[in-house]
Amino acid sequence: MALVYSTDLGKTCPQCKQALSSCRCNKDLIYEKSDCLIISRETKGRKGKGVTLIKGIGGNEKELRDFAKILKQQCNSGGTVKDGVIEIQGDHRDSLKDFLIKKNFQVKISGS
Repeated sequence: MALVYSTDLGKTCPQCKQALSSCRCNKDLIYEKSDCLIISRETKGRKGKGVTLIKGIGGNEKELRDFAKILKQQCNSGGTVKDGVIEIQGDHRDSLKDFLIKKNFQVKISGS
C-alpha cells in the first residue's frame, strides 16, 4: 500500500513519494505550445459560475503561473492554472482576446 499522508511530511506525491511542497514531478512538466490560442468559457462543474479558459500557451508550470498572473491583473479577477490551461474567473473572452492580440498571439474564441 502506498503512503498517502504522513504527519511528518503532510501529503505526499504518489510518483516520487516526496512531500508535495518539495515534489518536482509536475513542476518539470512542459506543456505543448499551439499555433493559435483558444479562449473559451465554461460553467460545467462550477455551480453556474463561469470561467474563461485559455489553452495552448505552452511552457512549464512556473511560466504559465507567471503569465496567468498578468492575465488576472488585466481582468482584475482571480484565476488559476490547471493541467496547462489558464482559468480566469468570470467571462473575459473579449478583453483577453484584445490583450493577447496586442501581445502578438494568434487567438480564436471558441463556444458562445
